[in-house]
Amino acid sequence: MADKTARPVGLRALADLATPMAVRVAATLRVADHLAAGRCTAVEMAQAADAHPDALDRLLRHLVTIGLLTRDGDGRYATTEVGEQLRDDHPGGRRKWLDISGGVGRGDLSFVDLIHAVRTGAPAYPLRYGTSFWEDLGADGQLSASFDALMGHHIEIDDDGIADAYDWAALGHVADVGGGSGALLGVLLSAHPGLRGTLVDLPGPSSGARRHLRERGLADRAEVVTGSFFDPLPPGAGGYILSAIIHDWDDEPAVAILRRCAEAAGDTGRVLVVEAIGADGDSPNTAMDLRMLVYTGGRERGLPELRALAAKAGLVVRGVHPVGARPVVSIVELVTR
Repeated sequence: MADKTARPVGLRALADLATPMAVRVAATLRVADHLAAGRCTAVEMAQAADAHPDALDRLLRHLVTIGLLTRDGDGRYATTEVGEQLRDDHPGGRRKWLDISGGVGRGDLSFVDLIHAVRTGAPAYPLRYGTSFWEDLGADGQLSASFDALMGHHIEIDDDGIADAYDWAALGHVADVGGGSGALLGVLLSAHPGLRGTLVDLPGPSSGARRHLRERGLADRAEVVTGSFFDPLPPGAGGYILSAIIHDWDDEPAVAILRRCAEAAGDTGRVLVVEAIGADGDSPNTAMDLRMLVYTGGRERGLPELRALAAKAGLVVRGVHPVGARPVVSIVELVTR
């Protein structure tokens, strides 16, 4: 007789929904933080986590099965080394990415309706929530703030080395278009004391960016402008940065964004597209590609696809600058024809 307690393998394991959702719920309920605070049984944790004690215990038992927790004979739980990653203060910072009450975790729940996106080519997020991803963020300040914080974390962790991957100082003045919390602009201005910057984004993100840049002591070299990248952009900067922006959009709006940057850059400026393009230039992250599909209808693109978009906006690729020693992100430098 088959052992029904054994972990599934092969196709069943790939298709399983119980484990990833259990991990995300644990992240959302801050299970590891409760354990660190001494709430080591389901009963002790339930009130603080706003959870049903028996249902929570069943969740915790599954986390034991998959190796994130241990459980002793008295029903007391503890985190394993892997489970420690669920703590909010863990250096990897991954708990916030899994929290289903935040912008990214909420968006990931749209994968339940992936079949709608595959059948129609349209994003699944509006089907689930009744509004587009960007409209949802714009209407909810807390959701928007969580998304901007995660994008800032992405800059700090995943794009380490971006300040050294390009001669930013030579540009004199950069405009971070759709710059969110100001994390990237802050990194660049801190690394290059002679550089000035302008950040352009919608009201919610731009407010957070002003605060972030002020806290970093960069307000004297940074201006924050409230606006959309579909509208005319402040002209005259030496470089217009689009960091993880183009992949959020399908081809037509992506070209429109590039065209606005090209208009502002003029004949002498640069448009600098920072995207997940590896060393070979043409190996998009397939999981992220599906995520863009279900969230917004966007897509991951290799260098040939990005080159084709740029051409429609009157831009050509001048160079590709990998970020880091083992690049998964590159800065694609575009200039007007």
